[in-house]
Amino acid sequence: MSITIRKACPADVNAIYDMIYELAVYEKAPEEVVTTPQEIGKTLFDPESKTEALICEIDGKTVGYAVFFTSYSTWLGRNGIYMEDLYVSPESRGKGAGKALLKYIAQCAVTRQCGRLEWSVLDWNQPSIDFYLSIGALPQSEWVRYRLDGDALLKFAEA
Repeated sequence: MSITIRKACPADVNAIYDMIYELAVYEKAPEEVVTTPQEIGKTLFDPESKTEALICEIDGKTVGYAVFFTSYSTWLGRNGIYMEDLYVSPESRGKGAGKALLKYIAQCAVTRQCGRLEWSVLDWNQPSIDFYLSIGALPQSEWVRYRLDGDALLKFAEA
């Protein structure tokens, strides 16, 4: 078995979109996927994009992806990386693909002299929580994440 991590390219758009949808199904929110493969291609691979995507292959077959971008910590005075998605198809879990994706991003953070690598996980996703704890990641339970989107975002922006 050979695990390969590579930077995603425009030819990966449909595979990334399909895995985004699979992730949404796993997270019990497929109706929240409102994007299209075309929009994913434009936003991920536009020359001005600040977002990066990785593909994980096992023996040449695409089995996972990760999406991340640069963040910034005012307290550290340094950039960080925020991992938006990490997904491995159910039949490929437990083979090291997720760990390989996360390790690649961690290596990017170290090479770029980032102060931290962060991500969010649903509180019911115990397999992922257990995996993250096993690699030394710690939950930041004192922080509560907030979001403005949709109509609430529009109303607030226009007020």
